Amino acid sequence: MTQKPVTPQGASVPTSRTSRLLHLGGITAGIAGGVVASGVSQLARGKRPALPDLVLSPANMGRLTSGLSHMRGAALKLGQMLSMDAGAVLSPQLSDILATLRDDARHMPPKQLQTVLNAEWGAGWRGRFRHFDVRPFAAASIGQVHRARTLDGRDIAIKVQYPGIQASIDSDVNNIAALLRMTGLVPKGMDIAPLLDSAKRQLHAEADYTAEAANLRRFGDLLAQSDGFVLPQVQPELSTARVLAMSYIESDPVEALAHAPQHIRDRAAMHLVDLVARELFVFGAMQTDPNFANFRVQAATGRIVLLDFGAVQDIPPQLASGFRVLLNAALDGGQDRIRRAMLDIGYFGAATSPHHQDLIQRMFETAVAPLRQDTPYDFGTSDLLERLRDMGLAIGTDRDLMHVPPASTLFLHRKIGGIYLLAARLRARVNLRHLVERYR
Repeated sequence: MTQKPVTPQGASVPTSRTSRLLHLGGITAGIAGGVVASGVSQLARGKRPALPDLVLSPANMGRLTSGLSHMRGAALKLGQMLSMDAGAVLSPQLSDILATLRDDARHMPPKQLQTVLNAEWGAGWRGRFRHFDVRPFAAASIGQVHRARTLDGRDIAIKVQYPGIQASIDSDVNNIAALLRMTGLVPKGMDIAPLLDSAKRQLHAEADYTAEAANLRRFGDLLAQSDGFVLPQVQPELSTARVLAMSYIESDPVEALAHAPQHIRDRAAMHLVDLVARELFVFGAMQTDPNFANFRVQAATGRIVLLDFGAVQDIPPQLASGFRVLLNAALDGGQDRIRRAMLDIGYFGAATSPHHQDLIQRMFETAVAPLRQDTPYDFGTSDLLERLRDMGLAIGTDRDLMHVPPASTLFLHRKIGGIYLLAARLRARVNLRHLVERYR
């Protein structure tokens, strides 16, 4: 099985800030109109409508997801990030709705694609290829990916950035955050500013394909001797700041492993968890986007294909050292040591009340419990995520708790959470303590 092409219908990406703001205004107006129409209809039937139910109607949620998918860029990426990052503290409705954005397949029509490539490669660029498929086989928030064959016979994948995306990042994030608050999809009192700032930084990094090419080379060197991973190779003569050309690797979605024998699923999850630890404690850099689409698998070798190195964060030695201290405290079970390490990292401040420190520490100790058992942890049967979600809701809606952990830790939480979700999807069993002991 190969990568499945996206739907043939394309949709031009709004390129200017004005057009994107107008498009967002149309989404907002459509939702407001839906609220009014549905409210009038329910009143006519003798019902007393509740505003949250009107906002969260299927029709309005369809307007929201369709609108974000059409805008792409930061608008779509923020929806994807919220669906993966904040699902533990946002409403289940929002998590379900935004999860559909992770597999969005809208793409630029051929005419807009040609305009972009003319600007990057110059007119006559088709003469550099034996074949160039104008229909992308993958389309996401920042760009779309095409398959091509060069004149010398190399099969390559070419990621083309949507026009106008980079210039609209900050305004998109701010406007979408306002929309989510207006519709009540973000709980009142919930401070999502750190997530928004993280989203902006990540999106600016992801929009720089020259930096992504450097990251891809860097991780390719770090994992060159790995028997668990394989990465595409950059094709520099075709790569620019907005076009990234790579070798094409035949592969299947990583979710296909869900039907593999248990030992194969366990091995894949073990490699992925170990990669997070190596990134944090050895590499000094982490690919922070755990979207499932960034992990694929080679059927012939069983190796995991790693894709998308736009969202790479450097890890300062001081931060890695702080997490190593926290890991040792967690493995040994010393509550006082855990609290001191959490304070040093910034999970709470010295002025945070003892009650709130207890809540945050209790949530952390719940999260690391799988590391303490010296037997394989069964991701497939665990209810850990549900318990953490309930604890997160209690903490996130406590208006007396004003402290927010430093943004430098958000990317790590995001990666760990995403890999946990993937391991749960694979129903893997991994001895986590045995795995992380080597990084103490």
